[in-house]
Amino acid sequence: MTDITRDNIAKAYDAIKSHVRRTPLTRVKGADFDLGLPEIVFKHEYMQVSGSFKARGAFTNMLTRDVPKAGVVAASGGNHGAAVAYAARATGHRATIFVPEVTSPAKAEAIRSYGADLVIGGARYADALAASETHVAQSGAMPIHAFEQAETMLGQGTVGLELEQDAPETQTLLVAVGGGGLIGGIAAWFENRVKIVAVEPEGSPTLDMALSAGRPVDAPTDGIASDSLSPKRVGEMMFPIAKRFIGENLLVSDDDIRAAQVTLWRTMRVVSEPGGAAAFAALLSGKYKPAPNESVAVLLCGANTKAVNFT
Repeated sequence: MTDITRDNIAKAYDAIKSHVRRTPLTRVKGADFDLGLPEIVFKHEYMQVSGSFKARGAFTNMLTRDVPKAGVVAASGGNHGAAVAYAARATGHRATIFVPEVTSPAKAEAIRSYGADLVIGGARYADALAASETHVAQSGAMPIHAFEQAETMLGQGTVGLELEQDAPETQTLLVAVGGGGLIGGIAAWFENRVKIVAVEPEGSPTLDMALSAGRPVDAPTDGIASDSLSPKRVGEMMFPIAKRFIGENLLVSDDDIRAAQVTLWRTMRVVSEPGGAAAFAALLSGKYKPAPNESVAVLLCGANTKAVNFT
């Protein structure tokens, strides 16, 4: 197994940097949000190819593993599937993507547009994952897990590498959590040199329940961000990293997330899907209370949506 370390994250970045975008930062006056901060740094990862950070992990898998003639298979709430489909097209491989019924039309459309075979694999992500595993056994295709895969986590960790280079003054970084591949990779990169704040929907508290139980356990899969932040449980691979390197874990409501989506649009004209706005929701709602003059960064991680009400 490839270790989730700073050195290996840097190697992953070298492998994928010509295939992904170095997403930009925006420094916004804290007064724009009335949060008592001089400035907030936003990392616009929704501008990544395929519409989310997931492309980093997808390309790391494609470029550092041996892909068989049968191609690749992924189970996804939508963003991971779109990323794998995009990376497969770019590298000349066949992709079959299993999604649950809750996947948004925008994400399903994106997957199809990249040339992948799209299969509805049940009501929830866990059902799609089970269907994908059956397909792998029958076809011999290579599975690319959304979070429980070392190469996936190494690729997602490159977000942290870029942020440290572009905003080295950052003291605190807020990151949304689903299965934990993104925050696990980022936390492994920073190794407590930056406070990592995990943010989850109240309806899908995978990491919160795991931390309480001392191990990953099954969690509810409800809420408006259920297509991107609602796996059955947080990853086994990221959990030791979370215990060691994540400084705080917070829950936000659906109303908090909706308010964050609207505020991002009104203040910056950013269209964010619910999961992509969850990290900012913790700051905007006051669930995360920064110290005066704290240097805070927020990761906006996905924008594969058509259903945003800006009123």
